[in-house]
Amino acid sequence: MAPFDNPWSADLDLILDAARQAGEIANGFFRQSPEVWWKNEGRSPVSAADFAANDCLQSLLLKARPNYGWLSEETDDDSARLSCETLFVVDPIDGTRAFIAGEPIWCVSVAVVHNGRPVAGVLVAPALQQEYQASADGPALRNGSPIAVRSGTETGELVLAADEKIVRKLQAELAIHRVSHVPSLAYRLAMAADGRIDGTIVKTGSHDWDLAAADLILERAGGALAGLEDEPLTYNRTIVSHGVLVAGTRHARQVLLPHLVTGAAG
Repeated sequence: MAPFDNPWSADLDLILDAARQAGEIANGFFRQSPEVWWKNEGRSPVSAADFAANDCLQSLLLKARPNYGWLSEETDDDSARLSCETLFVVDPIDGTRAFIAGEPIWCVSVAVVHNGRPVAGVLVAPALQQEYQASADGPALRNGSPIAVRSGTETGELVLAADEKIVRKLQAELAIHRVSHVPSLAYRLAMAADGRIDGTIVKTGSHDWDLAAADLILERAGGALAGLEDEPLTYNRTIVSHGVLVAGTRHARQVLLPHLVTGAAG
């Protein structure tokens, strides 16, 4: 294989096209009062748009790659995925609460995960007219143009998108500016990837589908999403939830991690 060949480019094209189609379907429900149900003992909403977008993605992607596994927030988990070397990891609408409330910060998140790490990932945000994409051997792009994390922020305050209570604890020792609430976790990671913020802190309980696509986009933009020992995440495990995570530039992670280890995010 030539050095410039990207073995995941065909998968990237596939998931981008599928996410665009799912985004169009979801956008048809946006601000139209879709039917809403509650799951996880009433703690998490899901709308008719989530299910419609999920059905679109599952049909398009598994028809094209029938040998790939499948993991989606809106599909019953199938342990057969654990035997798959490669699988799709999908959140048909990341930011469902915002979607239901008529707020535009939501996106379709689709990743291809191979041997535990994302190798192709896209975020499509129709209400914002924004698309992010990356593959393991290529650049991170927003609407077709290369993006990169912030640079030159070794002095001054960190700009973060994070839970207000966590930031308040950290502000006792660190100079931090907290941006207004960003309801989509995947989109917060994208904001770090395109340099609008230095990073974000992810409370315990996020899932593979919230993270995989944006993880790769952030990595290819020069940042990282990591656990409390600054280690990369492994996807497609038996348990698909994660503990406290920190994401963003190397400097942001170096500043934040010692404080998070001592419990600031608890």
